[in-house]
This record gives sequence, structure tokens and C-alpha cells, in this order.
Amino acid sequence: MRFSSTILSTAEPPIPAARAWAARYQGQRGQALDLTQAVPGYPPHPELLTRLGEAAAQRSAAGYGPIAGDEALRAALAEDASGFYGAAIGAEHVAITAGCNLAFAMAMKVLAAPGDNVLVPTPWYFNHEMALRMAGVEARPLPCRAEDGFVPDAALAATLIDGRTRAILLVTPNNPTGAVYPAEVIASFAELARQRGIALVLDETYRDFLPNTVPHRLFSDPAWGEVLVHLYSFSKAYCIPGHRLGAVIAGTAFQQQLAKALDTLQICPARPAQQVLAWAIPALRDWRSDNRKIMQARASACRAALNSDWIDAMGSYFAYLRLPASAPDAMAAAEWLAAEQGLMTLPGPFFGPGQERHLRLAFANAEAERLAELPARLAGLG
Repeated sequence: MRFSSTILSTAEPPIPAARAWAARYQGQRGQALDLTQAVPGYPPHPELLTRLGEAAAQRSAAGYGPIAGDEALRAALAEDASGFYGAAIGAEHVAITAGCNLAFAMAMKVLAAPGDNVLVPTPWYFNHEMALRMAGVEARPLPCRAEDGFVPDAALAATLIDGRTRAILLVTPNNPTGAVYPAEVIASFAELARQRGIALVLDETYRDFLPNTVPHRLFSDPAWGEVLVHLYSFSKAYCIPGHRLGAVIAGTAFQQQLAKALDTLQICPARPAQQVLAWAIPALRDWRSDNRKIMQARASACRAALNSDWIDAMGSYFAYLRLPASAPDAMAAAEWLAAEQGLMTLPGPFFGPGQERHLRLAFANAEAERLAELPARLAGLG
């Protein structure tokens, strides 16, 4: 059997690699502390769980639904996004997807063909690079510097665009660094994309954990649909990553082309969670706000536990740490921490070139009391 060159050139999934290191841990430092995967460290709302069970038992939820998602959920997300961004967004601009990873992969099907390229700020979310590589699309690195808070520079991006560039990807709040891009930076990238006739793909998976401020004004531009493709995830805000629901908010012309990918790759998103989220979006706003405070407290606990010299960036879900000069490189450090110290992190090289001195900690996974263990776990690295 022969395998495709694109799949063979794609990296192995990073999370299982880190779990394999942790399998060697013998418990000498106490209970393992897993800060690898970005999952909510608290349970879903109890009524949401009850309703999920009830919805799954309905015969109607077992059948196919609309390709772009149930109308009630599309309308609820459009209303919520309109309030969040202070702009009018209609249900016709929303497509529901089987998770945000698939939202990205399908958006790339619309925008880029094999041989094209997409600008991706580094360090990058590894699944974005993997999805592009599998599609035969180059993930062209847009280097971001620690001294700039890992915020990308539109002027630098302009020098990297060529005739094969089809889009610029931004992720804010960022994974892996946690960096939150200023509104003026996002606006500068939107203008660059408009000037060059390409798309700006804006992944705001973690936007529900931002303070109550408008992160950008792109939706206020009447012509936003000519440039912007917006990605969203329900996994983090509603604590349901296993139900795999995300969304694409985009203009009418984009949605018409996206329907081809939706019908081919997912047919329709899973029905029970869609039905429940249509209720949850308006009903659980206060609960979501309380969870934002929980995350802010965990960020404070993580910052207090760590030597400030280690922190190159920190945001809604992640801390991005620079290893001391005396420490081994990131791959060796992460393996040692997992196998000997019971602290599971992800090494920087999983997130692209030039990251050999960094570790990512998904601090949102752990309660503040457990984050206080970080100094003891990191002891020995430098």
C-alpha cells in the first residue's frame, strides 16, 4: 500500500507524544499535572448536560439536518456575535461545523488549492499547519518575536505575500502563546488583505475569555464579507469539546462555496448539541461570565507561581515559557518534566520553527491550588 506524499510529510499528532512521555512517570512528585491539551478545567453547566441527554434521546436528533447547521443555532450565534462585536451579523452569515479544526480545514478548501500558500504567524497552532500540509498548501511562517509580545507585524507580512498567497491567518487570543492582538493590529491585517485581494482568516476560539471589550471592529465595515472569514468554537466556552461544534462566520459568496465542503466533509453537524446550544447561548451568559473570572484567577495563580523571567507571553488559556539558558532544549525538557516530574507540557518545536527554547502550559486545565505546584515541578531545569 502506498500513502500520499502530503500525509507522509505531516507531523505525528503532538498530544499522544506528550502522553507517551508521561506514561513513564512513577508518581514520585505526587499526582501528575497535565497542562498539555486546551480543555476546560471545570464541568459543563448541569442543565446543559441534562438537556444534552434529552436531546440525544429524541428521534428528530437522529436524522440529517441542514448542511450549514440548524437554523435556531445559527440565529442564536448570529445574535450573540452581533452583541459581542457591536455589529449586525445575520444567520445567513453563519455555518455550523463539526468543531473549529474542521471549520479551519474547510475554510482552507474554499480559499487555497495545492501549491498555494497561507501566511501563518509563528509560533503556530500545530493542527493549522497539519491541515494545510495535508491539503498541499504551504503554511508560510510569519515570525513573531517575544519582545513584541508575539504580536504579528503587518508590514513584515506584506513582504511575504506573493502571487500564490491566498490568505492570512490570525489566532487571537493566540494558541500557543496566549497573546491578544490589539484591535489596530487586526485592522492593519484586514487592510493588507483587502489591498492584496486575499482573505483574512481570524480564529477567535478563545474570545469568550476576553474582558468585556470589543476585540476589533471588522464587522462594523459594511464590506467585511469581502475580506473576513471568522472561526469560532463552542468547545471552550460551553465545556463540550467532545461534542465537536464550531462555526464559520463569513460573507454570502464565501458561504455559497463553503456549502460544497460542508456537504462533502460533514454532511451536517451533530444534531443534539446544536439543539441544546441554541438554548444555552442566551440562557448561560451569566455562567459564561463567571467562568471568565475563573480563568482570570487561574492566569493570576499561574503568573504568581512562575518566575517572571520565564514568561514570554500569557493570555486566556496559555502561558508560553522561555527555558533558562542552563536548561536542555524544549523537546528534552518536556520529556524530562513529564517522565520525571509528572508535569505534562508541550515543547515549542510542536508549534513551528524557531521555538526550541519554549514550552507551552495550558494552565486553564488546572485549579489554582494545583498551579502552585509549578515551581517544585520545574525545579531542576534552571
